[in-house]
Amino acid sequence: MAKTTHIAVIPSPGFSHLVPITEFSKRLVQQHPNFHLTFIIPSLGPPPNNSKAYLETLPSNIDSIFLPAINKEDLPKAEYPGILIQLTITHSLPSIQKVLKSLTSKAPLSALVADVFAFQTLAFAKELNSLSFIYFPGSAMALSLFLYMPKLDQEVSGEYKDLTKPIQIPGCVPLLGQDLPAPAQDRSSDAYKSFLERSKGLSTADGVLINTFSEMESGTIRALEEDENCNINFYPVGPITQKGSTIKENGSECLRWLDNQPPNSVLYVSFGSGGTLSQDQVNELALGLELSGQKFLWVSRAPSNSVSAAYLDTENDDPLQFLPSGFLDRTKEQGLVVPSWAPQVQVLSHSSVGGFLSHCGWNSILESMQEGVPLITWPLFAEQRMNAVMLTDGLKVALRPKVNEDGIVEKKEIAKVIKSLMEGVEGKGIRIRMKDLKDSAANALKEDGSSTQTMSKLASKWENFGGI
Repeated sequence: MAKTTHIAVIPSPGFSHLVPITEFSKRLVQQHPNFHLTFIIPSLGPPPNNSKAYLETLPSNIDSIFLPAINKEDLPKAEYPGILIQLTITHSLPSIQKVLKSLTSKAPLSALVADVFAFQTLAFAKELNSLSFIYFPGSAMALSLFLYMPKLDQEVSGEYKDLTKPIQIPGCVPLLGQDLPAPAQDRSSDAYKSFLERSKGLSTADGVLINTFSEMESGTIRALEEDENCNINFYPVGPITQKGSTIKENGSECLRWLDNQPPNSVLYVSFGSGGTLSQDQVNELALGLELSGQKFLWVSRAPSNSVSAAYLDTENDDPLQFLPSGFLDRTKEQGLVVPSWAPQVQVLSHSSVGGFLSHCGWNSILESMQEGVPLITWPLFAEQRMNAVMLTDGLKVALRPKVNEDGIVEKKEIAKVIKSLMEGVEGKGIRIRMKDLKDSAANALKEDGSSTQTMSKLASKWENFGGI
């Protein structure tokens, strides 16, 4: 019988960060049952119910330990969620170290796998004679930027958004400064300093696991591997997404409604687990959906002037009361608006769904890709603008509406882009390319597929590790 290989896993706060690293862990123990994983989970305030319920479904060889919660009142007020996530990890470091020491007193630890926000914990792995790995929940392109960021910081003076020429990250499509991740839009901000610190911290890992697959980002992955100044090993193990999520009460209503719609006729509209729009933008989106004449299923959220207001907070307002007057009555035959949540994986896999207007969070992109659903990009925060560029300019599987001088996407532009995707010539080409990506993603996860082989290579490294 194979000896048990012990791994510690440290996610960061936020359900969208917890899910990919957990799904990776589930796949690892499914393919390699001799592994035993312990999740050490920092949290900002009491652990969310959805996180607790989700972790209760894990197999017996994955344990989870919730650390003492960090009180949000003890942290400075921050517009950008990344600051709060990073501070939560920093305040949790003594607790993390204590749990790690307790684990290693019982059995040696082969490796520590940390979310990118938990990079500071990599130092503990060295102390415990274990290997250290970052789990990067985004694309290889986003990882390339992370690793390139210290060099860019040295080479560019002034704000990146003022650059007149695109930034060329090795192996990636050119990127305008204004499409860099949100923390890079103000170089004097704490968010930027924290972002730069994380990017430097990545280089101390023995390896980085990336939630992507070779066939989708071959050029970018090759550029990472061929960088002579980088001593990190890279492991593309994706696409890693959550399958078979629990249908909540309002989920079945969505699916019943979709059952009654023609094939490929519905545009699904959702901004992820945390994205929010202003009241003006909610109005324009509603009127644009109506004007397009296309069927839609819209997961609506109460408006806010912060684009990520719902990311670490629970909303209480009924979002339907913020829609334009008469909108629900006028569109009752055309679309369905549901408050706050829908069973996204089931929606995207439904035969009546033919497009996805998305905030471009990486989890949503991969879920859409695995179901072959083409995209309209509507990036809000984090690295979502960068993802939008990759989808439209690189992979050519999405359309991106234009924003006016006030930062608003107007109803006519929304209607035009929706029609183009759902029934236009351009939309047909996008649909074909997305179908090819769907097939490539499925192949990567087969027994002899690129990501499965990469996972086996990684498992073998951990199994054979005898201490630094």
